Amino acid sequence: MTVMSGSAERVVFVFERPGDEALLSGGTIARLRSEGGQVAILFSTTGGPAESREQAGARGPAGAGTKSVQAAMDELDVRDWRVLHATADGEDGGDRIEDSIAEVVDRVKATALVVGTGNIRVTDAATGIGDDAGIPVFLATRMSESHAERLKAIDIAEFADEKRRALSAYRDRWTVQDGGIALPDGTVHAVPEFEGYVEVRPSHPPVGAHRPTGAARLGSSVGALAVGVAFGVLGTIGHQSTIAVGPVSVPVGLILALGGAAALLVGLRLLVGDRVIVFFCALGMLGTIFLLSLRSTGGSVLIPAGLPGTLWSVAPTLVAALVLAWPKLPARR
Repeated sequence: MTVMSGSAERVVFVFERPGDEALLSGGTIARLRSEGGQVAILFSTTGGPAESREQAGARGPAGAGTKSVQAAMDELDVRDWRVLHATADGEDGGDRIEDSIAEVVDRVKATALVVGTGNIRVTDAATGIGDDAGIPVFLATRMSESHAERLKAIDIAEFADEKRRALSAYRDRWTVQDGGIALPDGTVHAVPEFEGYVEVRPSHPPVGAHRPTGAARLGSSVGALAVGVAFGVLGTIGHQSTIAVGPVSVPVGLILALGGAAALLVGLRLLVGDRVIVFFCALGMLGTIFLLSLRSTGGSVLIPAGLPGTLWSVAPTLVAALVLAWPKLPARR
């Protein structure tokens, strides 16, 4: 975020209900805006129809709550905000939370995403969208609840007044006093000088991150070729081995050879995700099998005719074709 990098960024905040933005991130939002950052706020659950800044105003009893949000947004200098009527699949005219978050992230070209809700579905959706977009995702949390080794503390001492004024807009949730925030149950919480955030580690590297250089890719391809040759030699030597179990002869060598070849190609594709490296591994393996299947000058063969030899000659080719042709796995959300 801007307060960390020193450059104006575009941050999307997602909270469960109005008031959470002031309680968890009011000082951070005010600081971002003061330093030229762009802020967009989404409230994921209200139980009412979607509202925007332009729609904020008096609409009977429901309008009072919206006026509170507008007053808080004015104190934090936020113009881009929206209250959603979030539903599971967007039925009954509601907003599908995943679509709403993705739309805002794309529209503002967000450089960071902050989630301040205990709703697992909303948190997972926001985290997955940020992961897909290749931007950092932070969980807004109270300082006492954060994990010290991953905590990013934002100094908001200069923006405590803005935070208090935004909190004051939500008189139905708490009362702001000199000593802090008084909740309806009588407990009082001090307004902290820091706000805490825990960065969510992505399930896969952001787009464009950790791309291998040409030299590294070449080296990996050569290594994969060598590994493929080794597997081809070992599989060819051992594929004819059998173990007698009573009257049945179990082709344990063929089973191990085919299983090892499949595990190597599939595992390599899942691990590196680079078809070129997998191709060179398959090339080394299949090329070795082909060469060893030819009759030597002395007339001997390592892959004799028969079912085991045929399977060892054909099955790895089919596995390699399937692994190379398989589309890229979608990012996990």
